[in-house]
Amino acid sequence: MKLRTVVAQNLRRMRHIKGMSQEELAAQAGLYRTYVGRLEREVHSPTVDMLEKLAEILDIAPTDFFIDPPPPIPEAPARKRKRS
Repeated sequence: MKLRTVVAQNLRRMRHIKGMSQEELAAQAGLYRTYVGRLEREVHSPTVDMLEKLAEILDIAPTDFFIDPPPPIPEAPARKRKRS
């Protein structure tokens, strides 16, 4: 498996485990939500500095992004629908 894939899957998995949305992670990291989504979809590759920042926010070791094969992604919590 490509390293980019491993990092992307682990980023998504860790974010889900912490119960964070892409928006919440992005806000805490000072990023755009779309950038977090692109990391998770393997469109972009994070720098080492970015991995350190994301790991700090997610309260994990930066090396946790490189666990291969990544454990399954847990089910996302149900979202509340906005009423219009």
